[in-house]
Amino acid sequence: MKQFFVLTLFPEMIQQTLSHSIMGRAQKEGHISVEAINIRDYTLNKQKHVDDYPYGGGAGMVMQAQPIYDAYQSIAEKAQGARVVYMTPQGRPFTQRIAEELSQEENLVFLCGHYEGIDERIIEEIVTDEISLGDFVLTGGELAAITIIDAVSRLVPGVLGKEDSFADESFSDGLLEYPQYTRPPVFHGKEVPEILLSGHHVNIAKWRREQSLIRTVKKRPDLLETAELTAKERQFVERLQEELQETE
Repeated sequence: MKQFFVLTLFPEMIQQTLSHSIMGRAQKEGHISVEAINIRDYTLNKQKHVDDYPYGGGAGMVMQAQPIYDAYQSIAEKAQGARVVYMTPQGRPFTQRIAEELSQEENLVFLCGHYEGIDERIIEEIVTDEISLGDFVLTGGELAAITIIDAVSRLVPGVLGKEDSFADESFSDGLLEYPQYTRPPVFHGKEVPEILLSGHHVNIAKWRREQSLIRTVKKRPDLLETAELTAKERQFVERLQEELQETE
């Protein structure tokens, strides 16, 4: 069972969000566990404050090292050897590859900051990874941690039910996912592509691969730089790119 530990000022936000749908079922079935540790429970301040003014001046407040460190120590034995992920805009951008990397870990600890950040010494003391969801700022790290827990959990055996459920999804092979259809066969005059109704699995797989390439060329051409493509697929992509340039 993969264990996630989240150091946060808002444990209810973590617990409530991840108690539904696939994540909730995965916990009930014992594939994953999520434990939210309230940093505020470990402050030595009588008023339960966990922040203070930054040395050197400046706007905002900074989370103190002591309560974070003590909160971490409370689960250090259970999370022995775990990577400690700090959610920060300064971290490396989160990708499916990182999700796959983290899914190989038995335990993961997430540290959620607030205010103007956390005391740099706690980063030096316990953090092993700094990860960002993108070039924007949130009010806290909880939503980012929840997102990564969701992405990583889906790669844990048993969580999705079928082990190949995520095999063809966007980014799993460096490309965007092909279009999906379900009943009815005609909706608002738009028909499901005939190939998908043919029952010919080889042709369907070929069509889906081509559609993934087409979507990636049109929507996320930057992904093609690192995508694993055959020589024939590279030629197909180059033709698509030339056709798009001609229509611009």
